[in-house]
Amino acid sequence: MSLLKKRENYPAWSSFFNEVFNRDWMDWSTHNFSDTNTTLPSVNIKEGNENFEVEMAAPGLEKKDFKIDLNNGVLTISSEKKGENEIRKGQKFTRKEFSYQSFSRQFSLPNIVDSEKITAKYDNGILKVVIPIKEEARKQLARTIEIK
Repeated sequence: MSLLKKRENYPAWSSFFNEVFNRDWMDWSTHNFSDTNTTLPSVNIKEGNENFEVEMAAPGLEKKDFKIDLNNGVLTISSEKKGENEIRKGQKFTRKEFSYQSFSRQFSLPNIVDSEKITAKYDNGILKVVIPIKEEARKQLARTIEIK
């Protein structure tokens, strides 16, 4: 998944139609699931003038459960945690779905980011990764051109 988002100058309905008509409805693969068949944590990606922010919802984990790697422009956020399968005496589960035992999400970074200054913080179930944009790239962003 690229951090750069394609911007369309069409009404909001176009994204709805793109989602409906461009989806492969016969794709039954497990691309939304981790190796342990649990759903992957949801991610928000915000694009600002100075940085990108990746927010990952991963409640129940701790800071030490995460691993963040950067290799050849690909940011990988992963976690491995042993599941708590212990059932105490007197407990009876009808269904037990709490499980973020292991997952890995990858993001392709554009070449305008300053990979040396990436920071991460985990607080209240949200992992926030801040990816700064290089100073020279910020200066080249949108500007108004005067008409003479």
